[in-house]
Amino acid sequence: MPNEIQQPRPFDLVGDPVLIAGIGQGFEATLNWRVHDGHDERTGFFNVGGGTGEHGQFQVQAQIGNAAFQLDRLFVEVFEESAEDGSEINKVIVPVIYGPRIVPGYIGFRIHRVKAGDTLSNIARDNYGDPSLFSRIARANPQFVTDPDRIFVGQELKVPIGA
Repeated sequence: MPNEIQQPRPFDLVGDPVLIAGIGQGFEATLNWRVHDGHDERTGFFNVGGGTGEHGQFQVQAQIGNAAFQLDRLFVEVFEESAEDGSEINKVIVPVIYGPRIVPGYIGFRIHRVKAGDTLSNIARDNYGDPSLFSRIARANPQFVTDPDRIFVGQELKVPIGA
């Protein structure tokens, strides 16, 4: 069984700290985590399993608040360092969306199920009081909103909310 990240799932909307959970094993029971956007990164390590090949559950709060991320999309990685040469092995990578880059004071998100007649501008007006902030919703849902003029009845969109 390879290492597995069960949280966050691909394209989850995350904040700070990023909560990382899953199942894994590592050399001497140590796994590493990295959160990055290609411009900046935060790293750490944690222990899992018994250190002699057992898999164990893990849960980590990856503190990333002082990172100078430039993009909405981050990558969460969990990996082991090879005992032979220090290379990264058994790496798992999950792309996520970083809420604090989208809305100031990010605290979480609401789910909006698209109804007939909805537009991103109307959803933004209802949630932010300003229809011009529709891009926040588009940025939070890149896997569903590839064209802001095309959303579909029944879609469930994440609407990032700030303090």
